[in-house]
Order: sequence, then structure tokens, then C-alpha cells
Amino acid sequence: MANKLSTMERRRARVRRSLKAVAGSRPRLSVHRSSKHIYAQLIDDAAGRTIAAASSLEKSMREELKTGADTGAAAAIGKLIAERAKAAGVSQVVFDRGPYIYHGRVKALADAAREAGLDF
Repeated sequence: MANKLSTMERRRARVRRSLKAVAGSRPRLSVHRSSKHIYAQLIDDAAGRTIAAASSLEKSMREELKTGADTGAAAAIGKLIAERAKAAGVSQVVFDRGPYIYHGRVKALADAAREAGLDF
């Protein structure tokens, strides 16, 4: 029974497997959302390091946002991660939604990152 994976773990593995097939040398924009905050990381899987990160827990974001758990916060984080990616010299990424459905906060983050200049 210890081998059984939860539904979220299986979905995460399925999404990650399909991303690795199409990613090439592009970094991965990984999203994590909790009930109170949203986080985004730009990860270079080849080197095994994080290029840039942004979250609604950062002091500037906490002062600016009413809450870290709505689509407005997700859009702000998407814009911020795109700006940090541009500063790091990254313009093309692969979007990793993880186990989350592409809807609501995850979609708002992706749309804001696209509008700010990231290509995926």
C-alpha cells in the first residue's frame, strides 16, 4: 500500500513528464498555490538551480496586496516573476502548473506573465 500515489502526486508527475518531453533547454516556470499564498519559481532543470522566484509572502507584496489568495495577487506575482526572468536574461519558458487545474489563480498568473513579456 505504500506505493500508491495520491491523485495530486500522479497528476504532478504526468504534467512534469510531458513538460520534460517538450522543454528542450527552456527553463520551467513552476507554480505552487496554497490557501493563503501563491508562489512562482523559474527553474533550470539542466543545472538544477532556481533562476528567479516570486511569492505573495515577500514584504513588498504583502504591503501592496490585500490578500495573497486571490487572482489579483496571482497576477501581481506573474508580472513580478516575468520582470525577474527578463532581468536574468530569460524570455522563453515552459509553464509547469503542477497538480493544479489551469483555472483561476494559476491562469491569472500565467496570463500576467505572458503580458509582461514571457513567452510560453
